[in-house]
Amino acid sequence: MSILKRVPTPIAFLFWMTLATGLAYPLAVTGIASLLFPARAGASLILVRGEVRGSRLLAQDFHSGRYFRPRPSATGYTYVGSGASNLAPTSAALGAAVKDRAEAWRQAYGSEAPQDMLHSSGSGLDPDISLEAALDQLDSVCAARALTPAQSEALGGQIRKEAAGRTSAISSPRLNVVELNLLLETDPRFASPSQEGERQ
Repeated sequence: MSILKRVPTPIAFLFWMTLATGLAYPLAVTGIASLLFPARAGASLILVRGEVRGSRLLAQDFHSGRYFRPRPSATGYTYVGSGASNLAPTSAALGAAVKDRAEAWRQAYGSEAPQDMLHSSGSGLDPDISLEAALDQLDSVCAARALTPAQSEALGGQIRKEAAGRTSAISSPRLNVVELNLLLETDPRFASPSQEGERQ
């Protein structure tokens, strides 16, 4: 059989496989996911009064002391081209970065930095922080927001409650820092006196 007679079969196979795996399968999976898990399939967006404020899946950089800090990001929390630093455990650059983060944490919060706050995540966009990391920052955030002792205690209780709801037999307590910071802005229990004045 000549080569010319065999060409149409591979081309036809490529065409049908492209349709099946490149079009039909993705559409089917996306459709099923949209029906069963509409929020996750839609990027788990956080909406406040119809305005998109972020995603539960993606960390954001919070510079102000009025907010809880996320884990370090090797890519500056950029959504395009996100990833890890790819530095080896023996890397001098990684060692220096960890040392700098530990010292900055100690100066800011007066405690030893939790492990998750010393190393960036594999994606660079992990929105979760440990319960320890959140509690270490609690007093500083409350002070920056001028919260009363009662408000600070309530916020600490809410943090522990949220973390308990995200604990399993194989994972330690975690908190979504994007949702936690949004709580500070939307929950009237944690409104500072200046915020209350703005609302009146």
